[in-house]
Order: sequence, then structure tokens, then C-alpha cells
Amino acid sequence: MGLYSGIMDDIELIEGLKTKNNSAFAELVGSFQSKVYNTCFGFLQNQEDARDVAQEVFIEVYCSINNFKSNSKLSTWIYRIAVNKSLDHIAMKKRKKRFSQAMVILGLAESRNEENKITDFSNPHADLEKQERMMVLSKAIDQLPENQKTALTLNKYESMSYEEIAEVMGISFSAVQSLIHRSKKNLQKILSNYFAEKE
Repeated sequence: MGLYSGIMDDIELIEGLKTKNNSAFAELVGSFQSKVYNTCFGFLQNQEDARDVAQEVFIEVYCSINNFKSNSKLSTWIYRIAVNKSLDHIAMKKRKKRFSQAMVILGLAESRNEENKITDFSNPHADLEKQERMMVLSKAIDQLPENQKTALTLNKYESMSYEEIAEVMGISFSAVQSLIHRSKKNLQKILSNYFAEKE
């Protein structure tokens, strides 16, 4: 798949963003909105979180465009930001969850914390069985090492080729092959253990 196809080419878009041109920013959002959202959702498995993080990605691009190095594609740089923002958000959620659990243990958590607790998955339109399968898969992917999780998510949710993943992650083609292969083997092992425990 092509990483980017817009009305403006990369050079025009970058120059427009650097001069804070509104049309360039609109072009940026229009061209990358669904791709960035899908990438974030692939990591976060939560629609609201994915929307929030996608907005952060575009703000980061807008504010940091002067730091962009032209030795890579604009789309590659944007995907890197999306991956990093998603991983940062996951880390933040884990910290909040640990803090909340600590508060409960200490008896300091208020009842309203229960109403605002973070869930790992949110899809009101899915039926119960599908939701459970998605939750199991999401938790299994979350247990993978970070590099394996990143490679698998970009491949699964963005349908990126191994060449494109290599470019986004800054690694070799063979390294991507290895990461995808190991991630699938690890997923199979995690899911086999999960269903064995359920029997």
C-alpha cells in the first residue's frame, strides 16, 4: 500500500506546515487521519483513546515540523510519532492503573474512582462473544515485547508491507520478518495457554 497520496506533494506540504498554513494542515489531517487513527487503535484497542492520541499526533506534527529531517518520508515520520504516542499512552495507563490499585490497597480510593476506572477494551457495538475474543487477543498482543507488538500492529491494522514497517521502525527487512514470525509464535503460545486454563 502507498503510505501517502495527497493533492500536495511532500515538499509542498512540509513547507506549508512550516509556515503554519491552514490549508496545508487541513491537507495533512485529511490525508492521514484514518491511517493515524487505525495505527493508534491497533495499539490501544479503545476508540476514545485512539481518537485522543491521534489528535496528539497531529498536534505534535504541527508543533515539531521544523525538526523533520528530509532523509525520510513525511508519512514515515508521522507513523513513528503515532507509534511512540500510542506506546506512551499505554505506559501512562499502566501507571494510572498501578496507582489506582495502590490507592485501593491503602483504602484511600474514593467510590467515584470505580466509575472512571480504565478498561482495556471498549466497543459497544460488538456482541459479547466477539468482544471477549477481541479482549483476549488485545491482552495477548499487549504481552508481546514492544518491538514485536509494534511490527505486528503495523502489519495487522495498517496492512503495511515489511518494507514499510522496516522504514517506520528504522530496522532491516529481515529484522521485521523475524519480529513478525516471533510475535505470531508468541501469540500462539499465549493464546494456547489461555484456552488450556479455561478448559
